[in-house]
Amino acid sequence: MKTELVTTLKRQATKILADLHESKEPVLITEHGQPSAYLLDVEDYEQMQNRMSILEGIARGERAVFEGRVYSDSEAQEKMSKWLK
Repeated sequence: MKTELVTTLKRQATKILADLHESKEPVLITEHGQPSAYLLDVEDYEQMQNRMSILEGIARGERAVFEGRVYSDSEAQEKMSKWLK
């Protein structure tokens, strides 16, 4: 992963963005020697968000099973019958 100072980002934003789009490699921005932000390509960010949504859905499903909030096949069909017509 590439690391850049925030002052370098201010001075060379166009070049850093061009490199980012070409390499697809995230850039860590530091301020006063400390990590401050990550610069990501838009497509990579959107893909990451989609993955997070899927993982959150799986986690909710696992939690529901663990808590016993599940339906049998016949119960599910009954509850969904109004949408399956």
